[in-house]
Amino acid sequence: MENGNFQPPASGGGGHRIKLNVGGKLFQTTVSTLQSSGPDSVLAALSTRPGPDPVFIDRDPDIFSVFLSLLRSNRLPSTARRFSKQELAEEAAYYGIESQLRLAMAPPPLSGIDASVVETIRPASEGLPSAFTTAADDGSIWIAHGGQVSAYDWNLTHSSTIRTHLDDITSICRVWPDVAAVGSEPSAGLHFYNFSSSRHIGSTHWTDPSDPRIYKARVTAVTSSPDNVFASFDCPHRENCILLVDKTTLQVASEIGRQSGSQAKNIVPGKLTWLPTTGVIIGTAVTSGAFGYSGYIRIWDPRSGDVVWETNEPGSGRSSRFGDSFADAAVDVEESTLFKVCSKSGDVAVADIRHLGDDPWVYLEDKNPSMRYTGEPGVSNVLHCYKGQVFVGRDGALEVWSRVHEKEGSKDMYRRNYVDKVEDSAKGIIRKIEGGGNRLFVSREDVEGIEVWESSNLSDAVAVSS
Repeated sequence: MENGNFQPPASGGGGHRIKLNVGGKLFQTTVSTLQSSGPDSVLAALSTRPGPDPVFIDRDPDIFSVFLSLLRSNRLPSTARRFSKQELAEEAAYYGIESQLRLAMAPPPLSGIDASVVETIRPASEGLPSAFTTAADDGSIWIAHGGQVSAYDWNLTHSSTIRTHLDDITSICRVWPDVAAVGSEPSAGLHFYNFSSSRHIGSTHWTDPSDPRIYKARVTAVTSSPDNVFASFDCPHRENCILLVDKTTLQVASEIGRQSGSQAKNIVPGKLTWLPTTGVIIGTAVTSGAFGYSGYIRIWDPRSGDVVWETNEPGSGRSSRFGDSFADAAVDVEESTLFKVCSKSGDVAVADIRHLGDDPWVYLEDKNPSMRYTGEPGVSNVLHCYKGQVFVGRDGALEVWSRVHEKEGSKDMYRRNYVDKVEDSAKGIIRKIEGGGNRLFVSREDVEGIEVWESSNLSDAVAVSS
């Protein structure tokens, strides 16, 4: 005879039935449904409890009903709209089904063609963001505002805020899941903060007792690899370099690319990217003045410290676009390709990092006359590569170049489309674009908050309120 908590399987059912009393409301489901929540979940543990009476759970019955539907179908029901993301996340944490909820609430794969702003994240204090860093795996984000860093988790719920000893953070990079490396142009050093313990865990400075010019070195860019942190430092006397910092000790392991920034081709890198496939560091530096833009793209091998390739613009005149220097550059780390956007024409060019030469650039062509960019003087250009797409910010407008596979064996082509609407482009000049998870994050000059862009989901998924 079955004990009072179990009943024989219903016709066509998925196992023994079990009754639950959640907050005074009775539910009936199958043991297999509860066990689909995972072996370590509360529901899986309760599914094996014997006894004649329904298992009592002192939680919200309406949210439990949402989760029961999620376990049955792997989708959120329409009733999920009644609850905020935070309410659902907190209850999911209690039941131990965060992974199932995260999968159901995740935005669809990012496609710039149909992306739109879904919300704007505004830190509670000092709402003007000075820097931010994202997580590629789950779409979470850490936002620096003034001397504070606020963390927002996978569902963009505020999880914590750390107050640093800095007045204005201008560089930030997530170097571990709970640790950020931050730098400030007004203050010296690279500093590490742990979000789990809410404390400062170390600092790194560029020093050289034999050279009095090396003092008060400030960080201008940070990136990381599994073993190291790379930071570009700049001194008041324009001496600059890239320091390789060991993650385990937070001590300087080596110095790369030391130079005096008296000329455009020797200024400090403003953007650093570590390329996993080869282990090289790619640095870009751009400056502008009365005579236009100038700068360089340089690739170092951190193991030897040697420069393995570089281009300076304007330079020797080898480029087919001599006189049209780049305004920004970005690296597609998945495809090992390098992109740049020209300052005068606005043209976007690509180069294969595996086959670089004197003039490796191939300029992307837009076959649609109505989409062609004619170029305007003084336009601010920002470039970012993410998930096989190239996002370009031109003043306040956002566009995307998407890879198109036309036929087997042919070279990949790129097609240009506008991402934003006219009202979006009027919000302010785009200063930074960065991808994380299936989201794109955008900050604008003198505008509070970080815009969150996601693609539309046409598969009947349920949108949940913030």
